[in-house]
Amino acid sequence: RTKSTHPWHKQAEETAGLLVKEGYAVITGASPGIMEAGNKGATKAKGNSIGLNIDLPFEQKPNRYVKELINFHYFFCRKVMFVKYATAFVIFPGGFGTLDEFFESITLIQTCRMEKFPVILYDRKFWGGLVSWLKHSVLKEENIDPEDMDIFQIVDKPEDVIKVIKKFYRKSKKKKKK
Repeated sequence: RTKSTHPWHKQAEETAGLLVKEGYAVITGASPGIMEAGNKGATKAKGNSIGLNIDLPFEQKPNRYVKELINFHYFFCRKVMFVKYATAFVIFPGGFGTLDEFFESITLIQTCRMEKFPVILYDRKFWGGLVSWLKHSVLKEENIDPEDMDIFQIVDKPEDVIKVIKKFYRKSKKKKKK
């Protein structure tokens, strides 16, 4: 729902372009707003721009920058595809669906149902309240472990998304060599 005039829109487009330049495909939920910005950035950078569309009775129509489209009727099927093919999750500000996908990814990592991969929240100001609540309520009550807060990171610039991903995979390669 984020308008094309919002700074997040341009930042998502730029981030997607940088990801393509690093050799990654961009997979979004295919809708307008931030997802459109991601697909647009991937398309402009001449990369793979994939959309996992959910059939909804309102608002959800694939954006014009999706080059490969897969439609889903159920959210759980779509989420499986997101995590199955993810090298990283870059999560821009959003609504309930965004929160659902964020918590799904960190839960799967926390419970070792899938290998760890970078989960990156974009825009410290937007996510700060949620992260504060996680620390001062959920962690404080010992409903999660302190290291669970390290499952995700927060960045404020498109180039920092790339840095986090590169750093993660450099460390991952070093661990595999040992």
